Amino acid sequence: MHKKDIILKKYIRIFTSWRFYFFAIWKLPMVFITRIRVAKLTHKESVVTVPYNYLNKNPFRSTYFAVQAMGAELSTGVLVLMHVDGYNISTLVTKLNSKYFKKATTKVNFICLDGEKIIQHVQRAIDSREGVIFDLKSKGYDLDGLCVSEFDITWSLKLRKR
Repeated sequence: MHKKDIILKKYIRIFTSWRFYFFAIWKLPMVFITRIRVAKLTHKESVVTVPYNYLNKNPFRSTYFAVQAMGAELSTGVLVLMHVDGYNISTLVTKLNSKYFKKATTKVNFICLDGEKIIQHVQRAIDSREGVIFDLKSKGYDLDGLCVSEFDITWSLKLRKR
């Protein structure tokens, strides 16, 4: 089994099972409170679900924008964390842009398909030993398959000095 497949299995075990509850309480308490979950994880994509419930809604009876942002960021972040695993690389979100197309009144699935892009940028950060800044896209779809929001999240990766 290749190293990247072992890392993928590790992250699937952490993020898509009961272990995620403990991880979320420890590292991401707001994700735990809002019941955001990683539904699917591969080398190339991730799917994060954001439920529509009492804690996540705004006074206008839709999912609060910040909760959607958390789901979108997690869909990119889990891929980034997985691809930097084993390297001494610092990660940071430096910018977040969002567009909203319709009210989110059901569960929303945030999908990030930029795994290959992350692999290239991690390698660039390792080779250049300089900071690398790049954008990842996450789109949120309701249960009818309609896009409710779209996020462009700017990540910075930098190889730490030993």
